[in-house]
Amino acid sequence: MTLSEWFIFFLAVQVIHFLGTWKLYVKAGRKAWEAGVPVYNAVVLMKIINRPWWWVILLFIPVINVIMLPVIWVETIRSFGKNATTDTILVIVTLGFYIYYVNYMLDVKHIEDRDLKPKTSTGEWISSILFAVVAATLVHTYFMQPYTIPTGSLERTLLVGDFLFVSKFHYGARTPMTSVSFPMVHDTIPVIKTKSYNSDIQYPYFRLPGFQKIKRNDIVVFSWPVDTVRFFRDPSGIHVYKPIDKKSNYVKRCVGVPGDSLSVVDGYVYINGKQTELPDRAQLQFSYTGTTKGNRFNTQNLYNRYGIKPNEFGYNNEIFQSGGLTEEAATKFKNHPNVTSIKRTITPPGKKEFGIFPNSGKVNWNRDNFGAIYIPEAGKTVKMDLKSFSLYRRIIEVYEGSEMGIDNKLSVNKTQVLLNGNPIDTYTFKQDYYWMMGDNRHNSEDSRAWGYVPANHIVGKPVFIWMSWDTNAKGLFNKIRWERLFTTVGGNGKPVSYFYYFLIALIGYIVFSKYRKRKKAA
Repeated sequence: MTLSEWFIFFLAVQVIHFLGTWKLYVKAGRKAWEAGVPVYNAVVLMKIINRPWWWVILLFIPVINVIMLPVIWVETIRSFGKNATTDTILVIVTLGFYIYYVNYMLDVKHIEDRDLKPKTSTGEWISSILFAVVAATLVHTYFMQPYTIPTGSLERTLLVGDFLFVSKFHYGARTPMTSVSFPMVHDTIPVIKTKSYNSDIQYPYFRLPGFQKIKRNDIVVFSWPVDTVRFFRDPSGIHVYKPIDKKSNYVKRCVGVPGDSLSVVDGYVYINGKQTELPDRAQLQFSYTGTTKGNRFNTQNLYNRYGIKPNEFGYNNEIFQSGGLTEEAATKFKNHPNVTSIKRTITPPGKKEFGIFPNSGKVNWNRDNFGAIYIPEAGKTVKMDLKSFSLYRRIIEVYEGSEMGIDNKLSVNKTQVLLNGNPIDTYTFKQDYYWMMGDNRHNSEDSRAWGYVPANHIVGKPVFIWMSWDTNAKGLFNKIRWERLFTTVGGNGKPVSYFYYFLIALIGYIVFSKYRKRKKAA
């Protein structure tokens, strides 16, 4: 929806509210016109229902406001004596329009300074659930979100089976763009496996201020830019449109920031012509091939000693192929009694590889030798020609086009680039872009496959591992990684677990609480 459409929608809501409540305002000792003044009417309503004024703020927070509306409806009818379970159910299932019936058809009286505790057990149960959902959604949407590592693209910095807390406030929380959605879930409602949202009404993109910018080599959670995959179990395989905030969440390392010139040479990232230096916790991995002495390998032993996963290792009597090996692990594996030689697998420069951005078939790039490319920065202008056409086409048509409500169409007429049928020689970017890659360079679907990540797709920063479990060679639960519990994602040196410190603090708090209760009772 455009801003003008949102303004019309906002005015329509005010009219609906006025027509359905003005008599109730009068019965509460207020003026009828107060029900029709935007924002002010909400402040007055909070006084009528005996709730704090700051509830008004919640009505303007995306997603939270949708949850708050049923709360306000229930509180309104209760303020006029309608406390029965039937009243509560009716006002919710009629989307608040039951208030019209109370307003025009019933002779009700306003209850001043009413007891805020629900009169029935059902009402108390519903109120508790609603407020718990509001609080949890507020934290989940704007402060901290749980996340699970599903793939090994960032092994061994983040492991499959790590459970993270992702900070929304480091880079600034992205306010929800989908106005109507099931709370506390992403794109799918659990169990019933169906779509969790309605994308017909969309909020404009907005991000709250953060206290740091994305730095090169930060680990970042973001919405997968090209996600059109069916999210509920539909065997048709048909691709679907997903709003930005409902696309699948990915976690990668940001190896290039806006304004960088990036290239990949023999698997290593170069920024502005200089090889980038990864943090000491990062462990770069590649695929290796080698020869054997003809004996068998024990897959569990390979995983325990070298970190080689069974799904990334294959061999016959003479040769083997292994993915996910660090240089250190490869050197160690070279001394394995069944290994005679080992060599890192590198696709040479100039050899074209399928599925590599920009997927135009006009560049001889591959996953190990790629670029150079420019990573767009907001406000910067680039030359538009046949070479840059394929690099920036999706940016212009989708990220700065359809996803922003703009009908952009980029085309070529011989050697001239056209935007919506008009010739252009340059283009100025409207937002920042980033380049995301996995540390497991040969087992990571990342920007080398689908290109740039727009700023409005950034979700947050992983900061804390609260749980981690390992699986065996068959992918079944093996053990809890106690050394990874309550460790930080960032920082230097070997991660330190604060789990036992947490347990000590928790036990101390419990003992102190019991002591204080006994002292008060004495």
